[in-house]
Amino acid sequence: MRSIYTTQQETLCMLLRHARKKAGLTQVQLEKRLRAYRGYVSKYENGERELTLRELLEIAEALGIDPLSIMKPNS
Repeated sequence: MRSIYTTQQETLCMLLRHARKKAGLTQVQLEKRLRAYRGYVSKYENGERELTLRELLEIAEALGIDPLSIMKPNS
C-alpha cells in the first residue's frame, strides 16, 4: 500500500501512537471507542491514511486528552 509519509506526517503518526500507548489502549480498544472499522487506527499510525482535523479531535476525545497534548509527547 502507498505511504503518504512526509516528515511531518511521520511525526504525527509517532505522536498519535505515543498518545494511544500512554492512555494504555490497544489499537482495537481505541477503534471501539471511536466506533471505527477494524484497521482504522493501524492505517493512520502507519501512514496509510491521513486524518482530517475532525478525526484528530475525535481521537483526542476518545483518548480523554486535550488535542494539543498530542503535540507534546513528554507532557
